[in-house]
Amino acid sequence: MTLNEKLAQIQTKFKSKKSRFNSFGKYNFRSAEDILEATKPYLLELGVSVTINETLVESSVFPIIESTATVSDGDNAIHATALVGVDLDQKGMQMPQKFGTASSYGKKYALGNLFLIDDTADADATNGLPMDNIAIKKAKSFVQAGGQLDAIKKKYNVTPEIEKQITL
Repeated sequence: MTLNEKLAQIQTKFKSKKSRFNSFGKYNFRSAEDILEATKPYLLELGVSVTINETLVESSVFPIIESTATVSDGDNAIHATALVGVDLDQKGMQMPQKFGTASSYGKKYALGNLFLIDDTADADATNGLPMDNIAIKKAKSFVQAGGQLDAIKKKYNVTPEIEKQITL
């Protein structure tokens, strides 16, 4: 069996639970750890390994983490990459948390690209809901406690004016 055939087998049989819960958006999601756990049964069965490498990419605006997920059979390798910016202005987080958050997102999306994980039907993939004053107040508390503004933007239509209210 070729590496492409092995990867296709993983992609078609892959199932990963969503063990994490976003209390602000009220939805379950999967992490990079969930995805890696779900791939383990295939590793010995198909004679492949999965690795993730990260590279810090310098830019004039903000640092970018490039995460590359790789499946290999020892002879050949297939790679998938994701780029995630590090929000250095994120309030309520220490610098290691800012990079760690970006790293986690990058790993998750690189693995998702490699294994063709489609989250379009998830609640966290739908945005555009209007924000009322209660939602804005909850969002502000969420961000002040270290939550990511991007998580809010995935669910709600956040105008520049609302973003200012949330991040002040």
